[in-house]
Amino acid sequence: MKHSLYFCYWFLLLFSVSRAAESNTIVLDEIGVKNLRIETVEVEEADFEETAFALGRIEEIPESHAVVSSRVSGRVMGLDFKEGETVEKGQALVVVESRQPGNPPPSIKLMAPIGGLVVVSHVRLGEPVEPDKELLDISDLSEVFAIARVPESQAAMLKPGSKAHIHVPALGEQSVDGEMIRFGSVADRESGTVDAIFKLPNPGMRLRANMRAEFAMVLNHRANVMSVPRAALQGEPSNRFVYVKHFELENTFIKSPVQVGAMNDRMVEIVNGLFPADEVVTRGAYSLSFAAGGSVSLKEALDAAHGHEHAADGGELTSEKRAEMAVAKNGGKVHTDGGTSGSWMYVSGVLFVLLLGSLIAKKRNASKPQPNDC
Repeated sequence: MKHSLYFCYWFLLLFSVSRAAESNTIVLDEIGVKNLRIETVEVEEADFEETAFALGRIEEIPESHAVVSSRVSGRVMGLDFKEGETVEKGQALVVVESRQPGNPPPSIKLMAPIGGLVVVSHVRLGEPVEPDKELLDISDLSEVFAIARVPESQAAMLKPGSKAHIHVPALGEQSVDGEMIRFGSVADRESGTVDAIFKLPNPGMRLRANMRAEFAMVLNHRANVMSVPRAALQGEPSNRFVYVKHFELENTFIKSPVQVGAMNDRMVEIVNGLFPADEVVTRGAYSLSFAAGGSVSLKEALDAAHGHEHAADGGELTSEKRAEMAVAKNGGKVHTDGGTSGSWMYVSGVLFVLLLGSLIAKKRNASKPQPNDC
């Protein structure tokens, strides 16, 4: 009886493992994959950057800012620019009629001292001008400063030449890489931060002064680290998992628990739970959490892949499972109800009978007189 109980226990354990594997497998049809917009990436070992996060802003480079003014008093007779327009160095922008006598009075053309964007205009047609008045501001935005407000505790880990991945929400999802050139001249006593100034290119002139920026500052990097995109990681901090594409079954994904290490703005280090060449779901991973068992059963997927019939839990179809299926097909009592399979009910019944027999045997042994009884 003792050996029978052990056998029943291990059989029940293996069956529970099989049930857990089935519940962690999601099988979709082709339409389901397209609707969830599933995308996967292959797991590989590569360089991993450890980063620190900071907020900041975009600013123009002071040396790249210029103003246009008149050397003589007069009034504006012509404007050849618009605010927000890009101008070339040496381009005529303003015509000023001087107050010197003449018929007509002599006039001068004011040229752009640098090429760039006309960021502010202070002048209108016919307006009087004086030498001490700024008429317009031009800023060369081909390169800009990105200024991060770095906590003083992290400043020691940065130095000129340090890199940062800079995300500007106004540009969408893309980020720009910048290089630190220096720290700010003073620290902010109230916030306990110091400015770290990065220079970055501005292709397309899309970056503007005072835009908000988010910084992932690279502190160091390690080689040969297994990592996945952050979009692949799901679950609570105490129960992290990813969805791995089944190596054999099409449109099938397995919920795989993982142990995570360091994170940066893009990637997550995987300490345990994945192997190189595994394909993990990135786009659509969150939606898979609500797909339950999927739109196709595991049995149907295995039947199609292997060319023969499988049990409802995806296992091989043994004689016992065939008998259960036959009973269920003929209207017997073995059926699936509320998520409980016929196999589960069968094993539970056998376990109950064995336990009952064990209790009866113990009771009989207890009722027999013992050798030392008086």
